[in-house]
Amino acid sequence: MGDALHRLPARAGTSLTERASRAADVRVGSTTDGLTPISAAVRPFGATFAQWLSLIAVALAALGADQLTKAIVTNRLDLNDEVHVVGPFSIHHVTNSGIAFGLFASATPIVILLTAVAVTWMLYFFARSGSRHPVLPVALGLVIGGSLSNLIDRVRLGHVTDFLDLKYWPAFNLADSFIVVGVAALLLALVAADRSAARPQRVREATRS
Repeated sequence: MGDALHRLPARAGTSLTERASRAADVRVGSTTDGLTPISAAVRPFGATFAQWLSLIAVALAALGADQLTKAIVTNRLDLNDEVHVVGPFSIHHVTNSGIAFGLFASATPIVILLTAVAVTWMLYFFARSGSRHPVLPVALGLVIGGSLSNLIDRVRLGHVTDFLDLKYWPAFNLADSFIVVGVAALLLALVAADRSAARPQRVREATRS
């Protein structure tokens, strides 16, 4: 009887120690139970309210700059008039019913449809992935602003006004330039985001090996 009573505190003490050890065994990167590891952190990529405001501001600035320069050219120069600036560069008032740089001319309804679809897709993409990289509001804002500006002209006039002429390339406008710069920035941002996402995976694989 005495031996049994003498052993009870030891068992109770051992049980408490084991429970305390298990409770303290919470690893960094585990779930709340401290037992199930989490392989990767999950964070939302959808655009925030501030990013939407940035996108809208950039798009409106691009649209306004393009419309303003087109209005100045059409008011100062007759169609096909040209003013030499420097080297191969000149201001040459021409019209274009196609996409950027004269592509797909004489296909205005198709161009309008393609532009509308592209802008809708970009807005959907931004809503879901606007937080993937800080440059996305600017990049997509330039593309959307330039696309909408040319779309407005096609719907209103049936063509867009081009005036930036480098001789060795079809004449274009500011909207075309915004679209090219925005697409280039978008591609670079997506590549950078993918590399950043893949880096932790490579570190884990190197650690395991």
